[in-house]
Amino acid sequence: MNKKLLLDQIKIKYEKCNKCPLAKQGRSQVIFGKGDPNAKLMFIGEGPGRNEDMQGEPFVGKAGKLLTKMIEAMGLKREGVYISNVVKCRPPNNRTPLPNETNICKNEILLKEIEIIKPEIICCLGASAAKAMLGEDLKISKVRGTFFKLNEAKIMPTFHPAYLLRNPHAKRPVWEDLQKIVFNLKKTARQKSTDK
Repeated sequence: MNKKLLLDQIKIKYEKCNKCPLAKQGRSQVIFGKGDPNAKLMFIGEGPGRNEDMQGEPFVGKAGKLLTKMIEAMGLKREGVYISNVVKCRPPNNRTPLPNETNICKNEILLKEIEIIKPEIICCLGASAAKAMLGEDLKISKVRGTFFKLNEAKIMPTFHPAYLLRNPHAKRPVWEDLQKIVFNLKKTARQKSTDK
C-alpha cells in the first residue's frame, strides 16, 4: 500500500478532530507530520506553536529553522526525513500538553504515522516527546544520547531546538547525539547492502 496515501487518509480522518480539549482551546488547524513517507529518520517534537498553527506545518518558527540546520549538518535534507509532533493541535499559550491530550493524540495519530513510515530511528526532541514515547518518569538530561527500542525502531531522545535557542551550551551534546544517529543509519545501510 502507498505510504503517502495512508498518511493522507489519517489527515482526512482527523483534520477536524475534537477528541481532546485542545480542539476547543484556540487551534486554527490540525498540524500533521510532514516529510518523506519512506524516511529512515523521524523527528518528533512536543506540539505546534503559533507559527506552526498559522502555517499548517510542524517546526517552521525559530526552533524549526534550527532543526533544519541540524538536519543539514547531519548530511541530510529536511525533505528526506519525517517531522511530526506528539500533539497535533497548538496548546494554549504554548503550554506543555497535558497527559490525556498527549495520550489521545499519540494513540489516534502519532503511533499510526510511525507504523506507516516504519522509520529506523526516531529522534524525540525534548522531554515531552521523550516521555510520550518512553514513559513519564524519565529525565531528558539523563536519557538524552541513549538509544531505546520501540518495536523495530530505535528511539534517541535529545534536547528540543527551542531549548538550544535558550541554552546554546547544549548544542555540543545534541550534535554528539545526532552524530550517533548518522552513524547508526550508515551502519544499517551497510548491513542491508551486505545482506543483498
